[in-house]
Amino acid sequence: MTDEKRWRNRKEKKEWGRRLQSEDPGLEIVHPHAAGIDVGNGLHYVAVRPDRDPQPVRRFECFTADLNRLADWLQHCGVKTVAMQSTGVYWIPIYEILEERGIQVYLVNARNEIFDGTVDSSVAIPMNVNSRAPLI
Repeated sequence: MTDEKRWRNRKEKKEWGRRLQSEDPGLEIVHPHAAGIDVGNGLHYVAVRPDRDPQPVRRFECFTADLNRLADWLQHCGVKTVAMQSTGVYWIPIYEILEERGIQVYLVNARNEIFDGTVDSSVAIPMNVNSRAPLI
């Protein structure tokens, strides 16, 4: 989708950019103990709230030891829920490790994102890792 379809006009786009870069963008915090993972085939980028760690965005490789370091860091930061996109099969090892650690994982289909900054509740689905089936 192009930028012109996401924003009504340039002024609105510029204002949103300013708000999101400000210290207080005016967005409601729904899950204060949450993190996000950008799943890739070779690297994963993980972000926590800036008040949780001096380096709130970190990069991890895909080896098991790295995924365990990722989970250790999330637990150290007090993360209880994680949202990540369901890219191919690359999400499965991360999901399994995080679920073993007691972290609730939500798979998100980025195509279903609503561009006003919210996500449709039908997009984030708690999954049963044993059957790869939704828990709903």
